[in-house]
Order: sequence, then C-alpha cells, then structure tokens
Amino acid sequence: MAEKLLLIKARGYLPNDLNWQGFRVSEHRAVIITPDGQEFNPRELDGFPLWRDQYYALRERYGVIERAPVKPSLPPVTVYRGGKRQQPAPWIPIRDKLK
Repeated sequence: MAEKLLLIKARGYLPNDLNWQGFRVSEHRAVIITPDGQEFNPRELDGFPLWRDQYYALRERYGVIERAPVKPSLPPVTVYRGGKRQQPAPWIPIRDKLK
C-alpha cells in the first residue's frame, strides 16, 4: 500500500486499481476520502497499525462493537517553534541581497 501511495503522489491521481475504486484525495485539505465519506489525514494513517491491533484485541475480549462513533479527521499539523507558528521569511532576490 505504501508503494500505491507513492504512485498517487507521483502521478497526481489514484491508480486504476479495484482496491482504490471510490477513493478520492483532497490535496487542498491534505486528506484521503473513503467511498463512505470518512476522511483521513497522514497523521491518522500513521497510527492505523496500532489502532488495528487494539481493535482486534478489544473485539476478542468484548465482542463486536455496534454503532461505533464516527469522529471527524484531525486537522493537519502545523510547524511550531517556541509556541508560535513560524511565519515564512520574506522572499528577497539574490541581486538585492548583495547590494
């Protein structure tokens, strides 16, 4: 699947594969949208292996969970330094820096 995600980024669209049928990518919001409308950002995708293991352990212990709550996707992580969001530096052409 990691290889498929790299192809998505390289090509700019989802591969023509039955496994990806119905999935969409919103580059503006940086999320993958599933066919049933759930959205996942890259940070959430990073935690899926752990969540899957926890789910199967809970299912073995307590049985199937009916009507599990659906939570919205997490906002993307922004770059922070010193508790404040770092603003981009102004662009200065090199010819102006040498003067």
